[in-house]
Amino acid sequence: MIRIRIDRSKCIGCLTCVSACIVFHEASDSRNRVVIDSFNKPAPIFCRHCTLPECVYTCMTGAMTKNAETGFVEHNPRHCAKCGMCIMACPYGVLKPDRISGDIMKCDMCGTRREGPLCVEKCPMGALEQREVYQ
Repeated sequence: MIRIRIDRSKCIGCLTCVSACIVFHEASDSRNRVVIDSFNKPAPIFCRHCTLPECVYTCMTGAMTKNAETGFVEHNPRHCAKCGMCIMACPYGVLKPDRISGDIMKCDMCGTRREGPLCVEKCPMGALEQREVYQ
């Protein structure tokens, strides 16, 4: 399975990954973010596409699913009730509602992009990399 690996020691908090996400999805907000941790260092936050995703288990409509083939946690907005249970259930605080539509914003690994996630490609410091992980 492909995942985004973050090397926090390389991150300078430039927000290029956030901008790349907004541009790729033509959205008003990004599906990832960079916060400042308790040591005053930038900390990128991305969906981990968990092996046992709490967001999927708490979704009452089946809008959040785990793709058995790719291992990605996927969101189908057509089935979403916008109840926010997935947001509350995520132990990493990754999910959030879109400020305009209220739809759940969820990393899709730039699924329609052959080259992989744009945030990884555009990171000027090489803090992000697309990597194969084995379970």
